[in-house]
Amino acid sequence: MLDNTSTKSLEDFMSFVQLRSAGQKEFHQAVSEVASDVLPWIRNKSEYRDARVLERLTEPDRALSFRVCWYDDDGELHINRGYRVQLTNAIGPYKGGLRFHPSVNESVLKFLAFEQAFKNSLTGLPLGSAKGGSDFDPKNRSNAEIMRFCQSFMSELYRHIGPDTDIPAGDIGVGAREIGYLYGQYKRIRNECVGVLTGKGLEYGGSALRSEATGYGVVHFTQCLLKHHGLALDGLTVAISGSGNVALHAAEKAVEMGAKVITLSDSGGYVLDPDGMSPEKLAWVTALKTDRRGRISEYVEEFNGEYHAGQSPWRVNCDIAMPCATQNEIDNDDAIQLIKNGCRVVAEGSNMPTGKDAIQSFIDAGVLFAPAKAANAGGVAMSGLEMSQNAQKRSWSDDELAQCLESIMLEIHDRCVEYATRTEDGRVNYRYGANVAGFKKVADAMLSFGVC
Repeated sequence: MLDNTSTKSLEDFMSFVQLRSAGQKEFHQAVSEVASDVLPWIRNKSEYRDARVLERLTEPDRALSFRVCWYDDDGELHINRGYRVQLTNAIGPYKGGLRFHPSVNESVLKFLAFEQAFKNSLTGLPLGSAKGGSDFDPKNRSNAEIMRFCQSFMSELYRHIGPDTDIPAGDIGVGAREIGYLYGQYKRIRNECVGVLTGKGLEYGGSALRSEATGYGVVHFTQCLLKHHGLALDGLTVAISGSGNVALHAAEKAVEMGAKVITLSDSGGYVLDPDGMSPEKLAWVTALKTDRRGRISEYVEEFNGEYHAGQSPWRVNCDIAMPCATQNEIDNDDAIQLIKNGCRVVAEGSNMPTGKDAIQSFIDAGVLFAPAKAANAGGVAMSGLEMSQNAQKRSWSDDELAQCLESIMLEIHDRCVEYATRTEDGRVNYRYGANVAGFKKVADAMLSFGVC
């Protein structure tokens, strides 16, 4: 084992991580992005260095995997694998979503849990970090098949979660329907009604604004970033990728604040609407994606514009880019093109959508880069508020929650600014600020507990 890696270079540190987590490329990428900022910060801080806090955070408290068996509608037995990675509960019970998608594996969930640790820390709420899910694909499955899978999945997961232990939420492939089936099975097994999941329906303990919170939060953070640098969102052109929950609510809030949203996308390609997307157009896309499960290409048949098959929207002229689709969707070539086209801000709505080289290109070019752990923390912030409502046995109003969300995103922005480095012209390095601020709170809590 490499000794005391916190005093070594990033390359030495990553050799240590790669040796212990061989082949987990997504996890390595997430760790490297954080370590590149945290290692220099702790170099002269012996309390963190000697306690090897960063190394300890790259080893989850536990990583569980389990078999999930279920029958399809034709009576055929299927076997999937379920996971729960509980990274750290230093500042609160484990908290993080469940993802149902064929791409799910231990590396993906460790990367997501690692990012979640710093994201949850930045919210200021007492939330630890976890992530879970399965390689099950709910796409094209009937409600009955999804119900049977969720019930089988929860029949194992219930042993490892609880309202003061680990509180999962939804993620890709896990929406209101899946949360309902999972919660119903938990209640059946445990015979208790507690806030063990967030993202629940309003009828049984859920919170208003939960579905909107991540997308709205991205825009609130962007607004704070712009204001800090003497700019305003009103009148700026925004390119957004994706057409799911985060993308559509980010678009909705951006339009509400006076921005001009010109793109949305799905796995088939992207649409460009030079006239901008109105609330009515966005409502039509929401119905297309949620009710009819159609393709974004249908947009041009309804509203004109351009459809670019097999492409991402990072070649268009825009002031702000908001990647809200999937991980590693912006590579360095995309970054260079965005810079050439005048992009001034990149705000991440999805988790790790920007490659490491692309991030550095943005920072070197003076583009204000808002990392996901800060910009898309609105979702988990609202989950934390749902937990508070459950504990109080009450529901807060939309206005109360909207004010709380906006306040939390402002506080996250200010924490990033407090710890960030700056260029000579005063531009804030938000990646550095988010990584260091997020790390410090978790690390200080870990030091308080001794070696454990």
